[in-house]
Amino acid sequence: MIDVRDLDVRLGGMAVLDSVSTSIGEGRFVGLVGPNGAGKSTLLRAIGAVLKPDAGTVLLGDEDVHDLPSRAASRRVATVPQDTSLSFDFDVREVVAMGRTPYRSRFRSSADPAGEETVERALSRTETEAFAERSIGAVSGGERQRVVLARALAQETPILLLDEPTASLDINHQIRTLELVRDLADDGKTVIAAIHDLNLAAHYCDELLLLSKGAIVDSGSPEDVLTESNLTRAFDARAVVSRHPVTGAVYVTALPERTGDREGRVHVIGGGGTVSRLLYVLSAAGYEVSVGALGTGDSDLETARLLGLDTVIVEPFAPIDAETRTRVSERIARADVTVLGDIEVGSGNLANLECALASDALVVVEDRPFEERNYAGADARALYEAVIGRGTVVEGSEVFGAVEEAMDRSS
Repeated sequence: MIDVRDLDVRLGGMAVLDSVSTSIGEGRFVGLVGPNGAGKSTLLRAIGAVLKPDAGTVLLGDEDVHDLPSRAASRRVATVPQDTSLSFDFDVREVVAMGRTPYRSRFRSSADPAGEETVERALSRTETEAFAERSIGAVSGGERQRVVLARALAQETPILLLDEPTASLDINHQIRTLELVRDLADDGKTVIAAIHDLNLAAHYCDELLLLSKGAIVDSGSPEDVLTESNLTRAFDARAVVSRHPVTGAVYVTALPERTGDREGRVHVIGGGGTVSRLLYVLSAAGYEVSVGALGTGDSDLETARLLGLDTVIVEPFAPIDAETRTRVSERIARADVTVLGDIEVGSGNLANLECALASDALVVVEDRPFEERNYAGADARALYEAVIGRGTVVEGSEVFGAVEEAMDRSS
């Protein structure tokens, strides 16, 4: 158990942490989230005994970490810093072996047979054994991150602190790093990590601690902490909170600054969970949104119902009949902009594409090649070519901006 009580830290006369108190149980993966300058790194340094607070205590069990000798503290807490650059040119295995320093006597032989096995396990766990003989200066940024994590594992501490472990890493190395850290927590290690990406934090962490201006805004599960009101308080920014259509985890989408609510109508053609997040974003931005046609049981339909949107519904797996097609066409006619999601197309929903052709301002989302989504053959391909010929084709990450631009052109 880590028990932080009334922690105050002042740097340069400024309060960086202000009466911060929290408790973290064993084997939990806790993410520290918040804007730049919120105090995340300072809190990690205080927990790791790198920085002595001006007031308050950090208890590891019943011991104040700041009262422990340096070696004793290093056997309890290991740290992976944000800056993993190293000023020496040792090979990777030697760098990892530095994690054994707290267990080596300054006066006796430095032989550490048990430690050698620990180093090999750390290399294996982090998948760094393949380049263990390579110079640390010759590995990539993502590889170096894993080497420094292996060094921390070689310390064999019950607590692991990580400061922005995914900063400057590509998405592949971000996922590999956090998957490994998640596994460590599942094996019983207590992990506290400052993570700038809210969606990664929500996906991997058991609990989040949201900080702003040196104080705790909220703490608890990602679902409880990452609310739109909390994000406004902490970041002074607008965001919409939904569920990721694949993982089901809390998903945060930042909205651009605006001086007033968006005005205008948007009709969205979706299905199969392809537009759920977009519906949240457009609705939160203030647009009047309609959607359809969607089959009963479709996850996009559940999102639309949750948001109270005007929705055209058909029975599951039923084709779009003439009446439904008329209802979709009416909504497209009233809309200022129509968005066609990255949907799969079969004979039953070809009418959605035909209706989209009538839009005067059309945005087409294309994250996957149409060939991967086309189950209706050459007729669908010809119809889709006509659709993209009339619309603006964008990736999913660009659709909100494309809607705004189309709205400006139509006004």
